[in-house]
Amino acid sequence: MRKFIKTAGILLLLGTLFRPSGILAEDTKISSEQLERLLNRLEQAEKRIQELEESKPVTPPPTPQPEPQRETIPLLPPRLERAAGGLDDSDEMLINNYTDDSGSPAFETRLSTLEEDWKKFSESEQEKKAKDASKATTMKITGRIHLDGWNFSDSTPGIAAFNNPADPMDPENNLEFRRLRLGFAGDIKDNMIYKLEFDFDDANDPTIKDAYLGWNDLPVFQTLLIGNQKRPLGMDHLNSSRFNWFLERPLVIEAFNQDARRLGIAAYGVSEEETWNWRYGIYELENIANDSGYAGDAGQYSLNARLAGTPWYDETSGGRGYLHLGIADMWAKPDGDPSATASNNNEARFRTRPEARSGSVRWLDTGAIAGADWFNTLGLEAMLTVGSFSVVSEYQVTHVGRGATGPDLTFEGAYVEAGYFLTGEYQPIDRRTGTIERVKPLENFFWVNTCDGETGGGWGAWQVIARYSYLDLSDGDITGGDERNFTAGMVWWWNSHARMQFNYIHAQIDDRGPIDGYTDGRSDIFGVRFSVDF
Repeated sequence: MRKFIKTAGILLLLGTLFRPSGILAEDTKISSEQLERLLNRLEQAEKRIQELEESKPVTPPPTPQPEPQRETIPLLPPRLERAAGGLDDSDEMLINNYTDDSGSPAFETRLSTLEEDWKKFSESEQEKKAKDASKATTMKITGRIHLDGWNFSDSTPGIAAFNNPADPMDPENNLEFRRLRLGFAGDIKDNMIYKLEFDFDDANDPTIKDAYLGWNDLPVFQTLLIGNQKRPLGMDHLNSSRFNWFLERPLVIEAFNQDARRLGIAAYGVSEEETWNWRYGIYELENIANDSGYAGDAGQYSLNARLAGTPWYDETSGGRGYLHLGIADMWAKPDGDPSATASNNNEARFRTRPEARSGSVRWLDTGAIAGADWFNTLGLEAMLTVGSFSVVSEYQVTHVGRGATGPDLTFEGAYVEAGYFLTGEYQPIDRRTGTIERVKPLENFFWVNTCDGETGGGWGAWQVIARYSYLDLSDGDITGGDERNFTAGMVWWWNSHARMQFNYIHAQIDDRGPIDGYTDGRSDIFGVRFSVDF
């Protein structure tokens, strides 16, 4: 370094002494003393540079580091590699060495944690999407078609009197649309719901069915509905006609909760594990299905509540076994006026058809009970399903208080029905509402031509059913009659939305208030229904 600096200094000095032509300039004169001084200055500069270089700390060269050992992570956890048959001896050694302190595969531990975290993330995303979707306004079109045929083959004279008191006449055979319903239902953001449904079975007089608005996910109430809706009394009435086994509801169910739907406000709830569900509300007593509203000052109303649950439910089989229990009560305040010309008809009246569509006149009827201040109906219900077999029973009793008009009255009724699927299906239940659900055949019914010129198809689901029911509407001076029915039938499910039903009913009526001199009667009735819903 020093030699380089010295040499460079001499060359620089010489460059100042000569011109580019290589000859010393005529006007430049330098003595030997001046040259000596310049050389001394160069030596001093060289010495100074050397001192500076020696004072600079020396950094040792970096020590070479060994290549870090990287563990090789298998692409699949051991359980998947083994299942795929893709492990050789070296893979097995790698897996055996790749363990945590506890001896369990570290990769599998981390993978399990990752899978669990991913599951939680997916669930939260689904909940978020569901919540976002719930903010959108939706509409679903629903409908059902029920085409019925009835034959009253053998009736005694008393039945003719009960069927048409003004002019005794045997019930007529008929073929009719029992239900022609069209409805709309959906959600309104953020948590509102609505439903509107009409029945066009009478083309000249459509009737209102469900017509309400409400809210879901409310504190305390959970779900709150305002409008025309079913009163919670009788499991069979709360069940949809799309799913019930028999063509018509039992005697007691129709008598004490005729047509079920009333204008009111009600809350619906369910326990977290869905073991219990409940409904309660206040309802107008009059049926507004044909009037669209209520006018008057009679103030007839009812308070209703129902608690139901499935204390036993076989989760393993997906609900092929369960026990349903329920209790319901209705306390009602009628106006007590039996006059047909009153502004509001007295709703203390109990009546029913013979579990068949016999016409507009009910064969059992108490008439409007004069002076009725109140009445209370208590209902008990139970259903047991074990595989393809189900049995259902309900009991209801109604007490009527008449004050000074007369002694209190008691009416009661019950039914028990059983069903068995010959093709292996079962009757599911909705634990959130305490009602039966849609049956899903193991094989749908179909019949088609095959490519080899033969025919092929499926049988659908076949269910045999039987029911015994009774109703007593006679007590004291009220002789509405009592009836005992036995019904046998079958249900042929073509698919989960279409079916055919057949019922044979043997009806026996006694203790009826005399009409045209008759107090009893008997009838054999056959009914068939073809139905579809969407």
